[in-house]
Formats: sequence, structure tokens, C-alpha cells
Amino acid sequence: MPRKQFEAIVDRPIGYQDQYGNHYPINYGYIPNRLAGDGEEQDVYIISQQVNQPLQNFQGELVAIIHREDDVEDKWVLTSPNEQITIETIQLQTYFLEQYFTSTIELLEE
Repeated sequence: MPRKQFEAIVDRPIGYQDQYGNHYPINYGYIPNRLAGDGEEQDVYIISQQVNQPLQNFQGELVAIIHREDDVEDKWVLTSPNEQITIETIQLQTYFLEQYFTSTIELLEE
């Protein structure tokens, strides 16, 4: 699946703490009007060397899909246009939530 551009709304910016006590070290949000397996809008992690501040929205490339084996939806990973990202970086940056799930990461071709 080739990389595509998406606009994300960030509803859990860097520094956010959820009701379970998880602290968000990266921006996390959703793709408006694109439904995921849970019937809600598609969730996305925003991982980029160029972004280290809380955001309200983000325009970026879909570079990976985190396939959760024990959840009804997959998570998407967006990064800045033309930025390279590794599976190891995705694992490190998303561990704060993904540690609770069994998943695999699919990197998308450019």
C-alpha cells in the first residue's frame, strides 16, 4: 500500500494524560470521516523528528499500520512528508499504549 497524505485532528497532544494514567509522549488523534474497525474515526499516532510540541492538527503521510491482534481496530502512524521512519522508532514511540496489546507493524512503501 503506497503512502498517502492525511489530515489528522489531535485530541491527545504531547503531555496529555488519559483516565487510565497513560501519559502521551507523542501527539495522538484521528482522521475525520474515516471509520475504523470500532465504528469510530481512525486513530493515528503522529511520529516525526520535526514535531516535538503539542499540536491541534497535523498534515502528514501514512507510513505504517499497527495491526492489533487483540483489538477491533488497527492504529495508523503518520509522519512529516518525506520523512523516513523505522519499525524500531514506531515501537519505542508507541510503547506507552501498545504495551497492552499484541500487535505487528506494517511499514508502507514510498
